Amino acid sequence: MNPLSYFIDQSKPKIIQRFNLINKDIIEAFSQLAKEKNIDRTNLSTIIEDIFMTLIYKKFGEERDNFSVIVNMEKGEIEIYQEMTVVDDVKDPVIEIHVDEAKKEYADLVTGDAYVNILSPEGFGRRLINTAKQHMAQKIRDIERQSVFDEFSSKIGEIVVGSVHQIQRDQIFINAAGGAEFVLPKSQQLPNDRFRRGETVRGIIINVELSSRGPEIIISRSDDLFLKRLFEKEIPEIEDEIIEVKAVRRTPGDRSKIVVYSSDRRIDAVGACVGMKGSRIHGIVRELGNENIDVINFTNNPQLFISRALSPAKVSLVTLNDETMHAEVLLKPEEVSKAIGKGGFNIRLAGQLTGYEIDVLREGVEEDVELTEFSDEIEAWIIDEFRKIGLDTAKSVLDQDVADLIRRTDLEEETILEVVRVLKEEFED
Repeated sequence: MNPLSYFIDQSKPKIIQRFNLINKDIIEAFSQLAKEKNIDRTNLSTIIEDIFMTLIYKKFGEERDNFSVIVNMEKGEIEIYQEMTVVDDVKDPVIEIHVDEAKKEYADLVTGDAYVNILSPEGFGRRLINTAKQHMAQKIRDIERQSVFDEFSSKIGEIVVGSVHQIQRDQIFINAAGGAEFVLPKSQQLPNDRFRRGETVRGIIINVELSSRGPEIIISRSDDLFLKRLFEKEIPEIEDEIIEVKAVRRTPGDRSKIVVYSSDRRIDAVGACVGMKGSRIHGIVRELGNENIDVINFTNNPQLFISRALSPAKVSLVTLNDETMHAEVLLKPEEVSKAIGKGGFNIRLAGQLTGYEIDVLREGVEEDVELTEFSDEIEAWIIDEFRKIGLDTAKSVLDQDVADLIRRTDLEEETILEVVRVLKEEFED
């Protein structure tokens, strides 16, 4: 079969079959570059075709639809075809050839016949060939970037591992296997994270973006999901779906709470996650810089769930208002600070897990006054600052050390002392 038959009107089979194959050195150079970058033959053929079409447009000044590029990777050949029409009067030499010129190649050609010219690389010149190689390198870079983007876009939510190669004030760059690069922003690090170059780092992919510099893969160590994935990796029963992780809430670097459940009554979900003498959870705690992790058994009983969520505090009584999603918990005075936790983190995490706004009441304290009752003397935003750390009554504030209140809130010492004065006057009266 005529190898150019796809160009020709079968009713006019007259055609010049002149094959000048492009220098094999060019395709070998391209093949070597593609091999180094792990580009398959199909992609390489497409790249070469696109590149030489670009060269054609550069040489002839504009895009024309009468050119075709055929790449044969098996033979190491590139053929460039220019389809023309035989005419008596040439108006456009790119798409037309004079009948006298055409007859030099084939005497039987007449006006209106198709004429296909097979272009040789010499006609492009060394400069354009060098341009082709530059285009080739750029195309391969684009394919590499897209490949990395596609690979890691499908891994959002998964744990990845890499080694630190550059540390900046607001972010860390981490090399991964295969040449990918992860970015760990300061906002996604743990407060106690301190890394050195070459050190191995684990994190979870939270976002992948394709920028002008290539794929930007953002990882996190502070995300709630990172803790869940660590449990899935370290606890076989979770990976085997014998134990289910119901919820996770974290104050990164300080305290976390993870709720687990097993439908098999023979399985102690909490015990399986913690392990004998904490053997299973120890590695996770170490990975998170000694973050305190409370493992909680899930229950459909909201009172019991709230009581468990306030661990390590021991709750005496839980009273619920399901309409307002408000809970009052009664504790012995020595348990109050445990329930609230450092900086109010414990009670805040418990509220996030259970969906209830939790207020703490002390056993044996009969006379107390809600802070909101002092709204005439204490501004609402100040009251809110106390409520953020679980203090919503007068005595709950007065029971705290002033220095501790300064540390746990965003209030100035002068403001706190004024609040204490107002509250003390209430009880003196």
